[in-house]
Amino acid sequence: MIEQLDDRVAEMEVSVFEATSQPSARQRVLPDEEWLLHQPLIEEIQRLKVERKAVVLAHNYQTPEIFHGVADVTGDSLALARLAAQSEAEVILMCGVHFMAETAKILSPERTVLIPDLSAGCSLAESITAADVRLLRQRYPDAPVVTYVNTSAEVKAESDICCTSSNAVEVVKSLDAQRVLFLPDRYLGHWVAGQTSKELILWQGACEVHERFSAAQVRGLREGATSLQVLAHPECPPDVLAEADYVGSTSAMINHLKRSRPQRVVLITECSMSDNVALELPEIEFVRPCNLCPHMKRITLEKIRDALVHMHHEVQVDPELGKRARRAVERMLAIG
Repeated sequence: MIEQLDDRVAEMEVSVFEATSQPSARQRVLPDEEWLLHQPLIEEIQRLKVERKAVVLAHNYQTPEIFHGVADVTGDSLALARLAAQSEAEVILMCGVHFMAETAKILSPERTVLIPDLSAGCSLAESITAADVRLLRQRYPDAPVVTYVNTSAEVKAESDICCTSSNAVEVVKSLDAQRVLFLPDRYLGHWVAGQTSKELILWQGACEVHERFSAAQVRGLREGATSLQVLAHPECPPDVLAEADYVGSTSAMINHLKRSRPQRVVLITECSMSDNVALELPEIEFVRPCNLCPHMKRITLEKIRDALVHMHHEVQVDPELGKRARRAVERMLAIG
């Protein structure tokens, strides 16, 4: 990828700044005045990426000026993990939360991995520790451990295989065991259990963003709304999923929208995702109930610029621990 990086960045610069001359496209995510304010930083970051031979990865929950302005690759956790494994860039800058940057380092231990803000954490990742996993193994010695990627490197290292919301069902089904420890999101685990015949033992973790949605809120959105399609992330509580027309990961929701092209839609997930998808699907009207992730929003253009200028906020993973965690992630990537 290194040999193509300069051309890719140059092409992206053209597309970004041509977009700023098209108000109808730009205004679907941010007003003209905001794009003009962001443009100097976007241009500076584009130059720095070439100088540092860096690739910028951005999660779907990043703000539009990051997602559309400076990211080389965007997507959900699985897509970003795969890119981290395939990239040949010398520097990987993760616009996401800390566990995502750790995963990039686990899969690319020889490269520099930066995160613009080291304190960009995750309530779900913080709900479980490696010691918790070891205790669970003692209690259920015959149950393989499936760990959601929204966890620390230490927790991944104690696991048999990782999963994302995109492939959790496939990962669980792939295991030659009837009883499975599924960690740490109880809501995702409850949803996966409904898609398989296996017994899932769940940890009581949850995402603070998705847990705040309620079935009553969804019903309220439907009141007086014609042809409103509700798409929900499986990290939401079961009663919310029961109200949804479609349940899937962030990438699955995007693919569903591209296939079905509903007139009006609401995405029951972190609300920046609607802002970002709206630019790609302008014919769809997005209703926006807004639950923001405070950890994702720690990432800003200023912090991205500073990380590349000073090469600071490097994410480190102990090499031996990283090898163990890598095995669990690679088993996931092998499934798809």
